[in-house]
Amino acid sequence: MEFFPPKTPSGASNLISKLERLRDVNPLFCDITWHSAGNPGADTETSSITIAGCMLNYCGIETMLHMTCCNQSKDEILQHLKRVQSIGIRSILALRGDPPVGEDWIAMEDGFSYATDLVRFIRAQFGSYFVIGVAGYPAGHPDSKDVEDDLFHLKEKVDAGADFIITQLFFKPKVFAKFVADCRRIGIECPIIPGIMPIQAYSSLRHICKLSKLEVPQEIIDAMEPIKENDEAIRNYGIHHAVELCRALFSMDVALGLHFYTLNREVATLEIVRQLGLCLASPTRSLPWKTTANPARCGEDVRPIFWNNRHKSYVSRTSDWDQFPNGRWGRSNAASFGELKDHHIFYLRSPLSKEELLRQWGQELTSEQDVWDVFYHFISGEVNKNGFKVTSFPWNDEELSKETNLLTNELCRFNKMGVLTINSQPNVNGRPSTDPTVGWGGPGGYVYQKAYLEFFTSKQNVDYLLKVLKNFPRVNYHVISVDGNESTNGDPCQPIAVTWGVFPGKEIIQPTVVDPVSFSHWKDEAFSIWRERWAKLYPPESRSREVISSIVNSYCLVNLVDNDFPVDTCLWSVLDEMFAMKERQSRRATVKMVFM
Repeated sequence: MEFFPPKTPSGASNLISKLERLRDVNPLFCDITWHSAGNPGADTETSSITIAGCMLNYCGIETMLHMTCCNQSKDEILQHLKRVQSIGIRSILALRGDPPVGEDWIAMEDGFSYATDLVRFIRAQFGSYFVIGVAGYPAGHPDSKDVEDDLFHLKEKVDAGADFIITQLFFKPKVFAKFVADCRRIGIECPIIPGIMPIQAYSSLRHICKLSKLEVPQEIIDAMEPIKENDEAIRNYGIHHAVELCRALFSMDVALGLHFYTLNREVATLEIVRQLGLCLASPTRSLPWKTTANPARCGEDVRPIFWNNRHKSYVSRTSDWDQFPNGRWGRSNAASFGELKDHHIFYLRSPLSKEELLRQWGQELTSEQDVWDVFYHFISGEVNKNGFKVTSFPWNDEELSKETNLLTNELCRFNKMGVLTINSQPNVNGRPSTDPTVGWGGPGGYVYQKAYLEFFTSKQNVDYLLKVLKNFPRVNYHVISVDGNESTNGDPCQPIAVTWGVFPGKEIIQPTVVDPVSFSHWKDEAFSIWRERWAKLYPPESRSREVISSIVNSYCLVNLVDNDFPVDTCLWSVLDEMFAMKERQSRRATVKMVFM
């Protein structure tokens, strides 16, 4: 599926959200176009390289980046390719590129004139590292003398090192079938993928065909003319036409796959894929956390649990690591571990507007209780006092996981009392790995989890919590404040496995750990979210900012692990006893004041 980079940072954030949802249908790859006028190689939110890197590393989708010769010298292209290599992309669609509308093609000095030159250059500089695609034109390239001349140049691109061909859009299956036959006739044997553009609007179809110098078949014009003012009818017709076209290609046995030109509107494409029966979503997750498509991390199978709800941040903060944990986490003070670097990256911005966030997180915060209510309404799914559902949350990249729903009642109860939970998992003792709620890793295995709870709460609560925990030796805890003061009953460098799986013919897999060293790094991020994502919604001297600043300075971040996973967790009892002790102390203080 092909997408183009949006023009604004908010548009880029929205596109990333779309791409994350696309992961569920398991596309073979997605690709990002290269617009020379939009500074596609820049280190900005909207550049082609940035979006492509995000698609690969944070959305977990195999990614192909377009690259053109247009307005670029050889040295500039080389630098772009090196950067692309460094972020893990291994597929390039090599194109000549089109000049701005109304201008003639002019090659840059010390640049390339044709895609063939670009393909040859990539192969010479990078060998077999990149998989290279090129464009094919079933009706002939607009600038070619004729179809045979265009086929000759296409063979040159393949002979220069291209691995596959993606075609320009077309409207009739016989056009593609003839193109494939013509390619085979002249010795082009690589895969040829048909390019499909769902018709989504009458005006845009005519515009695209004008730019591509393609003729729209008269029967399509006749079918669209009576409904051209009805957008929904046009979209439905476009879906129907694309489905019939694709079915014909498959029945003729000329298409190995399909490449869709989405125009950044993926809904029609997803419906076409659904009707064709091509949705290949896996019934279970490969691991309990979202994986990346970067080949450098293909062996990674263990992470700290703290970033379960912010996997993009974790991938970004570890992107410079030379190696990634495999099999077991080990001790974080080992030399093989890289440093967890800065976490402020644009992909973490909410796709919601400031106004939408204020409706969910509070137009005005007058007390800590107002903050507690936001946590409660996010967990419960109930509408807040303004009549809005809290669907976005500062510490979550996405919606609550299915397994969190198993804990809803208890989480709601304690969030109302000021135990502000940001991460949790239930205990699991040998559930099938295909379980729709807690399963992962494929069929035939069994999964296990220790109950885990992570939350912010007041330092006063923490004082009672630490006293109560002395009565629960089965619980490991780690408490830390914004300034780094901490208390733990565990080894300061030894991780605790909290998720593991047993599968036929494999060693035990332990993909999630509670690591004390990583927790100290996570603390910085977790506390900064209060200020960077929530407090900044309000004016600097406002009461709302005051409330959040007070929480940051007077609350601690706590994680609890109940090691006794085969039996019902005691973590709720720990919290109940914490509040009971607090209540008893309060009563004693009240009685003491009465008799003074």
